[in-house]
Amino acid sequence: MSSIDKVDSLQNHFLVAMPSLAESYFERSVTLIIEHNDEGAMGLVINQPSQMTFRELVKQADEDATIEDEKSEKLVIMGGPVHQDRGFVLHSTQPGWSSSVELDSEIMLTTSKDILSHLASDVGPKKTLVALGYAGWSPGQLEQEIQENSWLTLPYDMDILFDVPMQQRWQAAMNKLGVNVWQISSQGGHA
Repeated sequence: MSSIDKVDSLQNHFLVAMPSLAESYFERSVTLIIEHNDEGAMGLVINQPSQMTFRELVKQADEDATIEDEKSEKLVIMGGPVHQDRGFVLHSTQPGWSSSVELDSEIMLTTSKDILSHLASDVGPKKTLVALGYAGWSPGQLEQEIQENSWLTLPYDMDILFDVPMQQRWQAAMNKLGVNVWQISSQGGHA
């Protein structure tokens, strides 16, 4: 296997689940790839709600935090099946947090708790997704799954990431690809 260079990397791309992933954790999922290199890949599923609200999560991290009503009932997403006890905040660029990585000029990923209480007010980043857990692939695994027609890929889209309602993100990603989901088979294959 050749090494993955920046051109081949799927970092900052969406993985859009094909119908062949029905009845799996990734059924109708859209995953933002955060990191993709020779050591594997890591991403956050952006369209699977958890049972936890933002208010509940913030109160676990900081009992004294004040939360705006409009944000308090927003659902936290299930970022993936790995380490669901770990939190990730995907947000529009705003430096200054204890543990952040700039993914590109528009988005950052923060894993430190200091951002949570700020998200509860107007001080935090304008656009955010809060996730528990992540999706991970060992070296070569993601490439194999793509060859098996489990995923379609496209560069990430800020609107789909932050503005499209969670339950409509898979359809929006498929539309952006120009794919009519009603015309694709759940059986993969190669011509």
